Amino acid sequence: MLIEIEGASRSYGHWPALDQVTLQVAEGEFVVVSGPSGAGKTTLLRLIWMGDMPDRGFVQVAGFRSDMMKRRHFAMLRRKIGIVFQDFRLLPDRTIFDNVALPLVVSGSSSRAVRKRVFSLLALMGLSHRRNSYPHQLSGGEQQRVAIARAMAAHPLILLADEPTGNLDPEASTKVIQHLIDINRGGTAVVMATHDPRRIPPGSARFLFLDGGRLTNAESWQDLEETR
Repeated sequence: MLIEIEGASRSYGHWPALDQVTLQVAEGEFVVVSGPSGAGKTTLLRLIWMGDMPDRGFVQVAGFRSDMMKRRHFAMLRRKIGIVFQDFRLLPDRTIFDNVALPLVVSGSSSRAVRKRVFSLLALMGLSHRRNSYPHQLSGGEQQRVAIARAMAAHPLILLADEPTGNLDPEASTKVIQHLIDINRGGTAVVMATHDPRRIPPGSARFLFLDGGRLTNAESWQDLEETR
C-alpha cells in the first residue's frame, strides 16, 4: 500500500479532529474524502504528508512511518507528495512559469529540464499562453490549474488536493476535477478532500465519508448523501 493509516487519532486541545482512523490507499488509486466543515478532512491530509503527527496509531506513506521519522526523512517524503490547496498559494510576484518551476528549481534541476517539464505541464493544463502572466491576471480556475501543475512538477507519487474546487464556479470546478482524474489515470495516486463530492464522475474514485473524526466507506457520492 502506498498510504497506510492504522488507528490514527489526533486531537487539538479538547477537540478530537480524528478518532481511530484506518485507511489504505493503493498506488494509482483516486480517493475522495467528503464531509462537512470541521469534519477532520484537512487534518487527515496533514497526517498523510506528515505536516502533523497522530497522537495514537501510525501513518505510513511511501515507506516512511510516522513513529520512525527522523529529521532528514521529511524532505525525502515530501518530494514524493504534491499538494493543492483551496486558496492556490501562488507567489504573486512570480510569473506562472516561475510558479510551476519553483519545486524543480529548489531541487536543483537543470534549466533545460525545468523548461521541458514546465512547458509540458502548462500544455497539459491548457495554460501555455499564460506562462508569462502573473497570478492576479488569471481567473480562479486558471490559478487552481497552475497550482496543480506546480504540485505535479516533481513527478510525485501522491497528489493531495484539499478542497481544490471550493472557491470556483461550477464550470471551473468541472475542469479542475477532470484534470485530477487525468493525472490519476497517468498513475499518480490522488486523495481529494471535499465537502461536495457530487461533481466527481461515477466510477472514477473511491468515496469515503468523514464526520466527527470518524471515517466510513461508500460506493458513490449518492451513498455519502445517505450517511449524512
